[in-house]
Amino acid sequence: MLKKILIGVGVVAVAGVAYVRFSPTDFATFHMAPVATEAGDTPGINSFKAARQITTPAAEILQAVDLIALDTERTLRVAGSVGEGVVTYQTRSALMGYPDYTTVTVMDGVEGPLLVINAQSRFGAGDMGVNRARVEDWLARLGSLVVPTT
Repeated sequence: MLKKILIGVGVVAVAGVAYVRFSPTDFATFHMAPVATEAGDTPGINSFKAARQITTPAAEILQAVDLIALDTERTLRVAGSVGEGVVTYQTRSALMGYPDYTTVTVMDGVEGPLLVINAQSRFGAGDMGVNRARVEDWLARLGSLVVPTT
């Protein structure tokens, strides 16, 4: 009896991992330009949005973000392009392969152009801070190309 229960639990676990890894994603759900009018951060339960003033033209900052994003482990570009002005990246967790989506754009803010980065989880109701950590890492790696918030 115990053997059957353990096999059942194993099958359910494998099915869950397979669903997370292979279920199709409607990228239109995640590939929407994030909106902000002022620099600052907006944390959510399973998301994090940051907006920063930029010190370089929009195309250059998006190119820099693209290089940083593609240098991030388990991250790939899934929608948009630097030329389009909106890019969405997928980053998968190391163990279970949970996908997070990070969308980046530049838009006009109250005090000038803003780099806006919105990272969100596809599954669950809590991301244990990974989206915030990724966005803050990317901003730190941009260095003087963005103006830190006070």
